[in-house]
Amino acid sequence: MTNIKEQAFALRRPVSEDGAAVFQLIQQCPPLDPNSLYCNLLQCSHFAATSVAAFDTDQLVGFISGYIIPDRPNTLFIWQVAVGETARGSGLATKMLRHIVQRPACQAVTHMETTITQDNQASWALFERFAAKIEAEVTSSVMFDRDAHFAGEHDSEHRVKIGPFHLNSEA
Repeated sequence: MTNIKEQAFALRRPVSEDGAAVFQLIQQCPPLDPNSLYCNLLQCSHFAATSVAAFDTDQLVGFISGYIIPDRPNTLFIWQVAVGETARGSGLATKMLRHIVQRPACQAVTHMETTITQDNQASWALFERFAAKIEAEVTSSVMFDRDAHFAGEHDSEHRVKIGPFHLNSEA
């Protein structure tokens, strides 16, 4: 049996045919909020240049959706990070983040943002670890408040900002 920590994953731009597998993967990754299959199809097509799919042989084991914020072309917003159970602990999420920011579509990117609920310790650890590896500052503040934005139905989402940074293909 292959040690998952030593295993190489194939990272690539997602394609629309990956949408159903992405949908299934996200369903298996609580506490991620599931989106509609249609949304995942759009992530795999319209946002493919700033998203990544990770495969172990022919099985999707990781996915990150992201996009360049329209009014801030230097900022990549990471929408969701999903890593399947079999790939957890392998550093795959960090590799996928680096893979995206080193793409031509992110050439002007100097900042990354995401939102994280206070109790999602795995996500906090991922983004803090990523920022440390690229030697960038991390700040956070509430972006979407539980009461003001979610009518009490969802925990507050904290905006996590990383940057500035400059990564090239050697980073």
